[in-house]
Amino acid sequence: MKTVTVAGGQGFYGDTPAAVDGLLAEGVDYLCLEALAELTLAILQKDRQRDETRGYTRDLPAYLARALPFVADGRTKVVTNAGGINPTAAARAAVETARSMGVTGITVATVVGDDLLTRLGALRDAGNDLAHLDTGEPFDAAGTPPLFASAYLGARPIADALAQGADVVITGRVADASLFLAPLAHEHGWRWDDWDRLAAGILVGHLLECSGQGLGGNYSGDWWAVPRPWDLPYPVARVAGDGTAVVTKPRGSGGRVTTDTLRHQLLYEVHDPARYVSPDVVADFTSARFEDRPGDEVVVSGVRGRPATDTYKLLLAHHAGWAGEARVAFSWPDAYDKARATAAILVRRVAMAGLDVDEWCVEYWGVNALGGPTVPLDALERCEPPECVLRVAWRCADQRTAALVGRELVPLTLSAPPAGMTGAGRGGGGPTELLGIWPTLVRKADVDPHVRVTLEEVR
Repeated sequence: MKTVTVAGGQGFYGDTPAAVDGLLAEGVDYLCLEALAELTLAILQKDRQRDETRGYTRDLPAYLARALPFVADGRTKVVTNAGGINPTAAARAAVETARSMGVTGITVATVVGDDLLTRLGALRDAGNDLAHLDTGEPFDAAGTPPLFASAYLGARPIADALAQGADVVITGRVADASLFLAPLAHEHGWRWDDWDRLAAGILVGHLLECSGQGLGGNYSGDWWAVPRPWDLPYPVARVAGDGTAVVTKPRGSGGRVTTDTLRHQLLYEVHDPARYVSPDVVADFTSARFEDRPGDEVVVSGVRGRPATDTYKLLLAHHAGWAGEARVAFSWPDAYDKARATAAILVRRVAMAGLDVDEWCVEYWGVNALGGPTVPLDALERCEPPECVLRVAWRCADQRTAALVGRELVPLTLSAPPAGMTGAGRGGGGPTELLGIWPTLVRKADVDPHVRVTLEEVR
């Protein structure tokens, strides 16, 4: 039975490309680079505001430098959503990278059509209310015009690009797991209404999309026993035409592949595992069967799916003010009390200075920063922390005010509660622009006719 080997070569913008070498040496049909998240899109928007030729993940050339020799030899193809909010510029960078390496004769495809910023008015006229997906607020409640509007496209345009002979496919905001489904559907000839096969492909993509996380990274079991965590590899799946997959890793690498490591990834960012909504299919992850095999292999089979919805998720972002941040460490004794007193003094000084703060965020690392109070407050009298880090952040309407708030902390270096105060000042550099996120839905019928695939041969 024919199998197609897909690999997860990237889990986020900033992930290390070093582990890609092991995948390529092992031999993979498709290297899938998943580079985007909501935060990433916001970062890319700020890049594009500074330079209109930006807006894609700038580590793309580093990944391609490793992969293109294998692409040129016909040993692998690359699929990535590193195009972010400017896939055309990303494709241009890919072509330039290939030329600089002396690689010619390969075809780079670009998928566009996920950027709906200029079409929002027409979409609303067509009956898309663009209400907030979580709160139900009307679109106009955002208050400021959106800076980007990215629809989460599915696998089909990528599969179309591969069918047209693409060796490298660069997209904008395609859903994470769809990057992996596309080559599987293309190679195996899966129909776009074969819901069980599509669900199997989406599950494979979900298991592979976060690089080392399914192989022992972020593992909450016996994490101390994961072999060679400094050499954590990236995952590989051999997928048969019926959707059965063998998830594994490059031979001789660190990490571990078991049902336990994979099920952590299985539930990552999943609201309802019985109804995982992707652009291509609604997958029932609870129907999957996992079977451990020797040699770091897990067989995944039996995945069931239901028809896809008629909408895409659409993510918009709008300006939401400016933020500043500071962190100060306090030592025993009375570390927590000193931190609380310093926060109160800062808030009072800011008010005395006549500076308007729209929102404060105060955390006490070592006491309550992770998931609420980690120590009952009445227990602090009996067992106080040996140290406590105050993290205070603030949101203001303008950049100048946000910067001035931070300056009010500086005099406390010598005028704060006694003893053991270190690191007074800014924790995150100067003030940063905040982007508010607005998730909503848009009908596929109003998006798909505008999705296009363009191809360029590198000469």
